[in-house]
Amino acid sequence: MRRTRAGSPVAWIVLGLVAVSALVIGALRAGGASTPEERIDAIARTVKCPVCPGESVYESRNSVALNIKADIAREVRAGQTDDQIRAGLSARYGEHVLLVPRADGIGAAVWVLPVAVLVAAVAGLVLAFRRWRRDTSAPPTDEDRALVEQALAAPARGGPADPAGSSP
Repeated sequence: MRRTRAGSPVAWIVLGLVAVSALVIGALRAGGASTPEERIDAIARTVKCPVCPGESVYESRNSVALNIKADIAREVRAGQTDDQIRAGLSARYGEHVLLVPRADGIGAAVWVLPVAVLVAAVAGLVLAFRRWRRDTSAPPTDEDRALVEQALAAPARGGPADPAGSSP
């Protein structure tokens, strides 16, 4: 069995195929809620309770949160989409009520910025590793040879490397 190096093109192609396969499977996987109750709960988990700090409408037992959850249930049964329901809640209570940022406008930066930073960091590491791998050894110059000869001759003349500390 032939082993490939980690930096070989074959290894990168295999890694790319695995990544693309994972993305395709994740995108095509059946997701989301299937029953109206599951949809209601899924939407309620993404909406912040306007009264309770740090709780979603799904978690909160406040009367305001229970009313919002009842509104969500009514709108789900009326046939509205999840995005329409969230847009209506955002219009009534303000954009800050959404726990999951929207994927357009300034909210898109919340989704794109971490990915861009990750890509830039990986690219920087790749460039740094390539620079470190470069062969920087050059043949010694005459100055290098003279320095080595001085260093080797110093102990023989009683320089600082002489343990007795005597000078000639």
